[in-house]
Amino acid sequence: MNILLSIAFVGAWSSGFIGAKLGSGSASAVTLLLWRFLPLALVLGVVALTVARASWRGLRPRDLFRQTVVGALSQSGYLLTVYYAIELGVSSGTTALIDGTQPLVAGVLAGPLLGVAVSRTQWLGLGLGVAGVAVVTAADAGAGTGVAWWAYLVPFLGMLCLVAATFLDRRSRRDVRPMVSMTVHAVTSAVIFTALAVVTGGVTPPASASFWTAVVWLVVLSTFGGYGLYWLLLRRSGVTAVNTLMFLMAPVTAVWGALMFGEPFGTQTGAGLALGLLAVAVVHRGERRRRRDGDERRGRGEDHSGRRETEAGPFTPRRSAWHRVRSSSRRPERPVPATPTGGPGSG
Repeated sequence: MNILLSIAFVGAWSSGFIGAKLGSGSASAVTLLLWRFLPLALVLGVVALTVARASWRGLRPRDLFRQTVVGALSQSGYLLTVYYAIELGVSSGTTALIDGTQPLVAGVLAGPLLGVAVSRTQWLGLGLGVAGVAVVTAADAGAGTGVAWWAYLVPFLGMLCLVAATFLDRRSRRDVRPMVSMTVHAVTSAVIFTALAVVTGGVTPPASASFWTAVVWLVVLSTFGGYGLYWLLLRRSGVTAVNTLMFLMAPVTAVWGALMFGEPFGTQTGAGLALGLLAVAVVHRGERRRRRDGDERRGRGEDHSGRRETEAGPFTPRRSAWHRVRSSSRRPERPVPATPTGGPGSG
């Protein structure tokens, strides 16, 4: 079952890059994002005020403000740069590849910022994933599409927004339910993109069928499909499995872009896909071994920490540093996941 869910998750999350490409020919990035988030915010707002009212109990203004900032970074800032890069001519595959480096960047920064450790096996898997990203990126950038060199820096800015949102969300001392965070992020993005559209004169949507097809595609497949499957897999398989699947987004998007839009796909892209699959296998193998060793230690009575292993992931907190930094936290310990609301599949 998890294999089928993983396949569906990769497809749904990757669909965000394809939807952005699909709508880029008929409207600007701001217009497309406005009409993606405006109806979504209205629907989620109605749900929040009716059937999901209980999810908001106990939240303080500071919690809502933090989620507003996280949404502005992980959705508004990130998605605007992704869509703008694709509008400038950067292929959907290359944009997805740059996005794929986010788990590694978060992992590198987790040590000095949050005092967490990454196992060697997991680093090996993550390194293989990044190697696959680099191979496919080189293939796309060398295809001679005439895109300005600085256009490739635009999605990097978005990736950094996503990393910043990850750590801002992780520093919070209170868990916020997915329904709440999704609603706050969608409303925040709708407000931001409405303001940008008014300033740039991009409020009026085009009447073309391709534009509205892209909007429906992004809301149904990318938002509800990608976001919902992220949380389902996170609970079933843990952070490591989900973060590693992120490395498959780039090659899958490259294949999808080649089939739908004729974007370049050759031997190098195939090699990058193979490296991404190998990365998934290595990390999952290391995770099974870690769980088995943990079960054996508990069976021998060697684990006296009293801690419950909530999720498997490359970002397992070091006990001493964790309690020093987080001793006043009300919520249970958890590793550092990539921000669940980030990425085209989640907006």
